[in-house]
Amino acid sequence: MPQPATPLESAAASEAGPTVVVELFAGIAAAAGCRRVAIPWTAGDVGALRRALERRYPALAPLLARSAFAHGDRYATDDERLAPGATVAVIPPVSGG
Repeated sequence: MPQPATPLESAAASEAGPTVVVELFAGIAAAAGCRRVAIPWTAGDVGALRRALERRYPALAPLLARSAFAHGDRYATDDERLAPGATVAVIPPVSGG
């Protein structure tokens, strides 16, 4: 099971400059090997974050294309701007019924 970032990993990411923290769940977390990742970030939108995650984790591209992103207490569209320091959750597709 993927483990959350350690305090040392989190501190190293913040020393590298501004970031966006991305929380990962279910199959996306399993494929990435972690539940939380810090992406270097100065400015951009959710679509740019989606592309940054695809570059960092190419195997996740098919899942990311079908996943929702949440920012704050609501789902975010790809054109929603994200400030450095934001926390975003990736909500993978759900099947069943």
